[in-house]
Amino acid sequence: MTETQAAISAEIAQLAQHRRAEDRFGPRLDYPPYRSSVLRHPTYDPQPADPETIELAVPVFGARDVDPLDADLTVQHPGSPIGERIVVTGRVVDGQGRPVSGQLVEIWQANAAGRYVHQRDQHPAPLDPNFTGAGRCLTAGDGSYRFTTVKPGPYPWRNHVNAWRPAHIHFSVFGRAFTQRLVTQMYFPGDPLFPYDPIFQSVVDERARARLVAAYDHDVTRPELSTGYRWDIVLSGPARTLQEGDGAG
Repeated sequence: MTETQAAISAEIAQLAQHRRAEDRFGPRLDYPPYRSSVLRHPTYDPQPADPETIELAVPVFGARDVDPLDADLTVQHPGSPIGERIVVTGRVVDGQGRPVSGQLVEIWQANAAGRYVHQRDQHPAPLDPNFTGAGRCLTAGDGSYRFTTVKPGPYPWRNHVNAWRPAHIHFSVFGRAFTQRLVTQMYFPGDPLFPYDPIFQSVVDERARARLVAAYDHDVTRPELSTGYRWDIVLSGPARTLQEGDGAG
């Protein structure tokens, strides 16, 4: 067995192990209340794929490609966006709690009225001309990221009668290559829509659901400007942050 084949076999075994763990603790991938999961969930076992035929190069970005202002979603337009201004910060760490630096973290979200700047989002909430809802940054040496934005509003999504998504922010974290990408969602504490949201409820384990919810942190607030939330992203291990491929999105 070549070194490449051994690496592929190890990755397949790890995927199978993760799937067994998700069966016990993680989100239900085929969860009828979350209607689209019935068609979107994996139905076949993982298959070997030679990474040399897919991608081995690192993502094409660097410090010069990501401007510090990209992380402030409130200064991207001539005027200020409407809504509660917040800071969201945290660390990207591995399963042993070690910081993962130099990672591209991207976010996208609805505005304060619960509306995305997207042609498929046509529900009758106002668009904000001073808010696009997308930002990015690189993690620092200690694995930290930091965004300034506005708190998103809940929105209807037609999964069932009177279906509303809790307020949330989408996160994307790239690894060493574009094939190593985690996409997940961060929620806000105390949201009354949690019990009614089949995406959030598809996560079986209560502790895993709790890891998707940010914590209010008064030390992160900026006096007379913004409140603050802290949310760490764990890439591996039993306390890892669930990703949308697991059914969390």
